[in-house]
Amino acid sequence: MTNPTVVLVHGAWADATGFDPEIRALRERGFPVVAFANPLRSLDGDAKYLAEFLKTVPGPIVLAGHSYGGNVISMGAVGNDQVKALVYFDGWMCDEGESQQQLLEKFEGSLVGPAIRPVPFTAPDGSDGADLYLDLDSFRAAFAADIDPDTAAVMAATQRPYAAAAFAGVPSGPPAWKTLPCWYLLGTEDKAVPAALQRFMAERANATIVEVPSSHVSFASHPEAATQLILQAVEATT
Repeated sequence: MTNPTVVLVHGAWADATGFDPEIRALRERGFPVVAFANPLRSLDGDAKYLAEFLKTVPGPIVLAGHSYGGNVISMGAVGNDQVKALVYFDGWMCDEGESQQQLLEKFEGSLVGPAIRPVPFTAPDGSDGADLYLDLDSFRAAFAADIDPDTAAVMAATQRPYAAAAFAGVPSGPPAWKTLPCWYLLGTEDKAVPAALQRFMAERANATIVEVPSSHVSFASHPEAATQLILQAVEATT
């Protein structure tokens, strides 16, 4: 049987190159892999962009998302019968009408809020917006504490801006995690999305949970665990 295509979706303050170890490991095992370029502009828009891209992928698909990318795969997979499984790395799994901010207010411990530095911009239509960056000096502690300082500094310098509209976005309909099998890599030392919040979301979705002593970038600090979780999802669903 043809291996499914694994589509990896990065989250805020990151880009697709962060999945380098997983891409290499999966390709060595014969899997087609695409690291999707998440626009980070708005949840509805990003999810629609992903959904349209997935229509061009032949055969079965296993979707994996990090952080905000979790919300994007949850919405982008809706109605697509090719998607067989969802995998989350410290990922957001908001329910219909539920925002990230609402959940963060229920679970203490995130260091991201004080580290955010908004940068205003003017959109092509003349409307005002803001891009959210993480302060360079706070980036490692809030986002990548178990990454070596030099690598974390490079990650901070190359971070992709996260539009405030994307952060504030809420799922406009039932997310795909309500109907598809899910796997969740939970970083117990995460200072961006607290472990208790991750556990709440993963358990609510009846996800298979694997814990690692990781910061928010579990896919970078524990790439083998991330790869194995994807392989578990493949074996169970395709």
